[in-house]
Amino acid sequence: MNSPLQSLAISLAVMQVARKVPFDDPQVLEYVRIGYIASQAIALVAYYYASSKIKAKNDQTMLKYVEPASPMSQGSGKLVTTTVRDYDLAETSKLVKGVYTSIAMMGFLHLYLKYSQPLFVQAIMAFKSLYEAKIVKIHVLGQAADGDLKRPFKSGPGLFGASADPQTDKAAIEEAEKRIGEKEE
Repeated sequence: MNSPLQSLAISLAVMQVARKVPFDDPQVLEYVRIGYIASQAIALVAYYYASSKIKAKNDQTMLKYVEPASPMSQGSGKLVTTTVRDYDLAETSKLVKGVYTSIAMMGFLHLYLKYSQPLFVQAIMAFKSLYEAKIVKIHVLGQAADGDLKRPFKSGPGLFGASADPQTDKAAIEEAEKRIGEKEE
């Protein structure tokens, strides 16, 4: 099962379980809050730990790829030249921003709108996101950076099957370099 469908299935299953939880009981609500805060803290600690491992490793291997063009633009993707260290730090930064965005949304939903069920769902989904994070697999769990974990990371299929992955083949990189050379002239 691909990741978006798996996420949807897990979300729906967790929502069904959350319906059975008595959120009107103050003690249960307190435990759910503690569970949510703990899951977000664990995710942040794992991402910051991965970031420190990336900085300690300081892998300066050059990484060249052609970033896919946005679906709305007519042009082709742009050439990206970076190091493995910078690429991994940028990916970790995206993961950390995702956690902070989740915390902000849950703060609004729970504190302002008084919804409690999303706290339970997001507490579980934080562990799922942590489990799927390629940066965590490489730098925390020590898996080799090949196959699905080869940089640049493939985004995987979307909910409807289509995806635009970075191009790493020599022809695509040379074509992008040629376009850059033409723009400079």
